[in-house]
Amino acid sequence: MDKKKLVEAIRTQLESDLLVAKQAALATYEAATHEESKPENEYDTRGLEASYLAGAQAKRISQIEELLVILKHLDVKDFGPHDKINSTALVEVESNGKHSFFFIIAKGGGVSVKFEGRNIQIVTPSSPLGEALQDLRQGDIATVENGDQVREYEIMNVW
Repeated sequence: MDKKKLVEAIRTQLESDLLVAKQAALATYEAATHEESKPENEYDTRGLEASYLAGAQAKRISQIEELLVILKHLDVKDFGPHDKINSTALVEVESNGKHSFFFIIAKGGGVSVKFEGRNIQIVTPSSPLGEALQDLRQGDIATVENGDQVREYEIMNVW
């Protein structure tokens, strides 16, 4: 699997997400500063709520921009079945009969992209799954504990 093309697919999706986020932030800013957002009484919080939303949207925009910079300068490494899983590994796992694909990079956990007919999710090395996959190889089992639940992932392929 061509991971450089995967990174480009992620960047393309994030650039689209960034455009949508900026448009939403502009609309929220306009709502927060609009005359009708001024409180009519002490219990009217429309303007305050809009300003909180604008702040959250600005944070999301900043996160997307940061991830785009990271992806632009990402040194993508090739991995084989005998290599230890590390940053920029693309990993196929099987758990309970379901196959999943994870791309391991430092930021952007939770971002998903459709690539070559597969749904690929970014996982950070500091996430429970990313931590469990670190330094394992194809054929190994990664174990993730979540409270009293334990989930095992068999590593099927590493690129």
